[in-house]
Amino acid sequence: MLDFLWQPSGFDIGETGFLSFDSAQPLWHALLVGLGNTLRVSLPALVLATVLAVLVALARRGRDPVIKSAALVYTDAIRNVPLMVQLLLCYFLIIEVLPDSTAAIQLLPGVLLSKGGLAFPWWDGAAQAWSWPVQDVFNVSGGAAVTPEYLAVMLALTLYTSAFLSEVIRGGLEAVPPSLAEAAETLGASRWQVIWQVVMPQALRTIVPAATNQYLNLIKNSSLAVAVGYPDLVSVSNTAGNQTGRALECVLVMMGCYLCLSLLTAGFMNWFNARVAVKGDA
Repeated sequence: MLDFLWQPSGFDIGETGFLSFDSAQPLWHALLVGLGNTLRVSLPALVLATVLAVLVALARRGRDPVIKSAALVYTDAIRNVPLMVQLLLCYFLIIEVLPDSTAAIQLLPGVLLSKGGLAFPWWDGAAQAWSWPVQDVFNVSGGAAVTPEYLAVMLALTLYTSAFLSEVIRGGLEAVPPSLAEAAETLGASRWQVIWQVVMPQALRTIVPAATNQYLNLIKNSSLAVAVGYPDLVSVSNTAGNQTGRALECVLVMMGCYLCLSLLTAGFMNWFNARVAVKGDA
């Protein structure tokens, strides 16, 4: 049934990440590259969404009315606009608003942003030295770079997931009895010590189970990357199905990959939740 996976793929993949690929390699290798691209965009988005969600949740519980209002507008606006629309918006903003590669914006030393993507320093194993991006006359050379499609997908997943996750974190923080924070403040703890050492450890019991669903949604939502041409698992599977005429088998392989990713994510989060519960009881 899956013997076709050992046939030569017959197509190229525009973005292969850390894996090398050419059209002479078998289809299973092409699907592996697509899976790698899915993980390459999902994992950084997961981390960034978590960090942003914590900041937004703390802003919602802060004392500054302007910051609280801004955080509320952010969560309401992001949660009520479909992810596909946000993905397309991010993509068109990158390719139409940003300057050309001939005049890239320097965000940080060695970090250049343009319509061509994001260039940043990278370790060159062959030369045993750091390779830094340099603005040439026609392009940015040196270092490593990610494409506009990758940036759009990662940005959209980060913003969309962080809005939902921030509400999960805020709910977990508000579930902690105020008396714990008041007791810590009475003992002389600063506001940040109260949040990170008293409230947050207790809130994790409530946050982790609900956050697991948001992480699973992020991984599954990455399949929308096909809309902007990012060669993720769905895009490569569609191409393989069209190339071989084995669309059903390609869809089954794709489903199996997403199922495995979801089960691994859920298993890790369940393990983490058990550790959090044990520490909380201690």
